[in-house]
Amino acid sequence: MSLTLQELSNVSGVSVGYLSQVERDNAVPSLGTLADIAAGLDVGIDYFIATPKQADSLTREGERANFSVAGTSIVYEQISAGFPGHELTSFILNVPVGYRSETVQHEGEELVFVLLGRIRQVVDGQEFILNQGDSMHYLGQHPHSWSNDSDQVSRILWTGKMLHGVTMSAHAEKVAGLADEAGRQN
Repeated sequence: MSLTLQELSNVSGVSVGYLSQVERDNAVPSLGTLADIAAGLDVGIDYFIATPKQADSLTREGERANFSVAGTSIVYEQISAGFPGHELTSFILNVPVGYRSETVQHEGEELVFVLLGRIRQVVDGQEFILNQGDSMHYLGQHPHSWSNDSDQVSRILWTGKMLHGVTMSAHAEKVAGLADEAGRQN
């Protein structure tokens, strides 16, 4: 709203120092203080605390945000919602014949379910062939990679929990950023 902290302080009655702490996530205001801030911004308190409706997390086939990451041939379909507090991220990956991922490791966990086709999954040096209907759940801290060595496009449901504050691979950062952007556009 292009207000300075001082201007917001003047209209809300909340000190500049405290507003600064709230803005930097160093303080959590009480509902009363939040109501004062909301009044100063001329918005309802629900602007800050509204919980997403179940319908906000619904995706329908053919209407999902699709995107690709530069440098890869995978087409991603976003199926998870980016509401505040979410921990899981989910995509359907359309994996072309011959695709090979890099080997990565990170905090968190991943679950893959093969919807169509076949993939080769390597976790901690051990190789697994996953066919349609197969799934695998593993901790991200184990080095892992996967590929589509079959003769058809594979579709994979990928769900993961990436812990905040960890360094993701450049590929995972691009995917997460594009997913967030695609979610904001819908």
